[in-house]
Amino acid sequence: MSKDDDQQNDQGPFEPRRRNFLKASAAVGGAATTAAMLGGASTASSATGDNEQKNPYGDRPGGGISLPDYYKPWPAIKNRNMYLPGTEILPKNEMRVTFLGSSPWPPNRLQKGTSMLVELGNGTLQPRRFFFDLGNGSIGHAIALQVPAALINDIFISHLHADHFADLPYMYPFRAFSGGFTPLRVYGPSGRTPELGIKHLVKHMKEMCRWHEENFDACPIGDGFDIQVTEFDWKKRNGICYDKDGVKVRHWPRSHVKDGASAFRLDWEEAGLSFVWTGDGRPDELSAEYGKGADVFVTEGTIDTPELSALKVGSPAELWKYTIDIYHTMYYAAGYLFKQAQPRMAAICHFEWSGDQLAAESIAEVRSHWDGLFMFGMDLKVINVTKDAIWARDAVISDGAAPASMDPRWFVPPGEKLPETIEFPTPKIPREMQQEQFVRDLEIDPKLYYPTGAYRQPVQKWPGITLNPREMLKAKGIKIDE
Repeated sequence: MSKDDDQQNDQGPFEPRRRNFLKASAAVGGAATTAAMLGGASTASSATGDNEQKNPYGDRPGGGISLPDYYKPWPAIKNRNMYLPGTEILPKNEMRVTFLGSSPWPPNRLQKGTSMLVELGNGTLQPRRFFFDLGNGSIGHAIALQVPAALINDIFISHLHADHFADLPYMYPFRAFSGGFTPLRVYGPSGRTPELGIKHLVKHMKEMCRWHEENFDACPIGDGFDIQVTEFDWKKRNGICYDKDGVKVRHWPRSHVKDGASAFRLDWEEAGLSFVWTGDGRPDELSAEYGKGADVFVTEGTIDTPELSALKVGSPAELWKYTIDIYHTMYYAAGYLFKQAQPRMAAICHFEWSGDQLAAESIAEVRSHWDGLFMFGMDLKVINVTKDAIWARDAVISDGAAPASMDPRWFVPPGEKLPETIEFPTPKIPREMQQEQFVRDLEIDPKLYYPTGAYRQPVQKWPGITLNPREMLKAKGIKIDE
């Protein structure tokens, strides 16, 4: 890496020994293996027959053969075995990575479209948040995790495959309706031509959603329908697409059939922590170089069993080979990338989980090169990271989880005092401007369906809404000290 890259160059806590891969791999049982830290360092036999298994992090009698000392829970984590949304304040200088979705195709009950949420702790209920891709179904997991819809922002799209942005057109109008009165910020690559970049996609996404937007303009929206798009040059190596308040996000090109696919690295200067998401693509030298020494390094992955995959689903093995070999990173290559980059934690997201029967093979392919800390980033897996420790858990959510309860502090810019009142924006296109009178005349008189004693006069003209933030917080048992 050049000196001009201004990149962290830590080689990680260890330099693993070169070793041959033992054909046998530790057996893996149960679906819970996707959530667990998957151990089992690769093994080789010497010429003398001696066992050369060795934990790459150093001798740890009784501590496993791939787990470092820093893999451990710590006091800031309320529940060491699971993450209960809304119960933990993320401390300062602590990072939390949550896999909101992990699947390319097909979607299923276990895996939604690919998305990762990176949260940077500031000691308050609402940490800084960065979303990396926003695949189909991922936003539902974010809401269930009690991320306020109004505070969903700073979305980084790695490339313009639908499984990486499908929830964007679904989310943004409802975010505005839910109190997201400020513009949405989206970052993504350009393409070979202007029509192949993120700006073009967002422009036509908004055109596609015009009926939806105007319909919702009968409600208080403010500037929530505005989308500020940062389109960066997909060809630039280690370019900076975000630089604000001590956080930098860099990008570089990836080989994914069509020009315009990118990888990202987030560096949090104050805490000295970093996160890498390679996006989709073939194993490449830039990801190994610019991902070097990251605290959490996530790549996509595909099991390399084309003949077996063909038998399972009935398609030709040649199709599987062709698809893997021009689009994706097989698990062998993921392990190789991890070995080159030497992260504190390695993970694979954007993968088709092949079931418990092939879990051991999946791990074995990764372990052919990487024997350090590793996990599969299945949906709702959570990683907490500090300079001294890393711990991974499952998030526990309700099937019918309600969104986070509105908090008036969402509407106050950081550093500003809570005002005495907060007035909601006035609707820009009220109903009477959008609808013919005869359509309203077709409505059934509410007095015909309200039970006796339950009738209330319908509110069909904007009444103007003003919040008293202190009263709202007092009702929740929260006292604000000025």
